[in-house]
Amino acid sequence: MKPITLAVAMLAALAGSMPGQTTSSGAPPTPPAPAQVAANIVARLTNLLDLTSAQQATAATIFTAQVTTDQAIGSQMQTAQTALQTAITSNSTSGIKASAATIGSLTTQRVEADAGADAAFYAILTATQQSKYAALHPLGIGAGHGPGGRGGPGGPGHAN
Repeated sequence: MKPITLAVAMLAALAGSMPGQTTSSGAPPTPPAPAQVAANIVARLTNLLDLTSAQQATAATIFTAQVTTDQAIGSQMQTAQTALQTAITSNSTSGIKASAATIGSLTTQRVEADAGADAAFYAILTATQQSKYAALHPLGIGAGHGPGGRGGPGGPGHAN
């Protein structure tokens, strides 16, 4: 998977799925803002690909939207995973089926969002940058994983 996808996936996972971790006040930690996550991604990509300022601005917009979507899906995924665990412990076949369907739908949404962001970013690159970017991804562009990660607690891994 792509190195940038792994970085964002790890940040998104840390931001949205830290059950059990709390601040000194006992409240769960606040996840980083999508714009901050996107800024970190853009900074890394700028170093790797020599992005122009116009490309940086466009990439920031792309990745902010993508991280926002991934965080929302991650929250919904946590809810679906909890519902699945409840269905398992209560031996509810219908609950298991409903939770599985929800998890499948959310996974599809995340893959679509990630791939769409990846495609939008790739489209703003020059041919030289596209070659560099492709070289960073041994699985190739279009592997179905964008910069925001995928899955939820216990969900499929995501590397970039």
